[in-house]
Amino acid sequence: MASHLQVAPEEYLATSFEGTDREYVRGEIVERSMPDYVHGRMQAKLLVRFGQLEASHRLYGCSETRMLLAPGLYRIPDVAVFAGTEPEERVPIRPPLVAIEIVSPDDRYSEMLEKLEEYQHWGVAHIWVVDPHRRTLAAYENGAPRTVPTLALPGYPFELAADLFS
Repeated sequence: MASHLQVAPEEYLATSFEGTDREYVRGEIVERSMPDYVHGRMQAKLLVRFGQLEASHRLYGCSETRMLLAPGLYRIPDVAVFAGTEPEERVPIRPPLVAIEIVSPDDRYSEMLEKLEEYQHWGVAHIWVVDPHRRTLAAYENGAPRTVPTLALPGYPFELAADLFS
């Protein structure tokens, strides 16, 4: 059986990692999937679309940012969007309006579900899953991702559809 080294949150926050950043889950540093080009392009497209609403609707997108969901739980959404005001902390402590996970080929479904559930428990209003390889969109609701033709953001002129994949 492999042993896991427990690390203090302060040590995690003071550490830079080679390659992709790591998450911190109840004392353990957890590796994330290595994104490929398709993942990176999807992330860029999403940020551009949300960026078009920054000035007019005060939506602030960010990528790959450590966030404190609960004591001892730091996650890194692929894309997060805050509404109204930008977080003042280096590591945001209030939930974003939207958290988006972009599926990578080596993602484990059970780990993805755990992360989505944590976002919901934290209070993220809109939790979306974008799978650029299967060209699908999903909304996480009631404990499961549900494939949908579009992802809309009520109260904002924002909608994602299949054209995101072209």
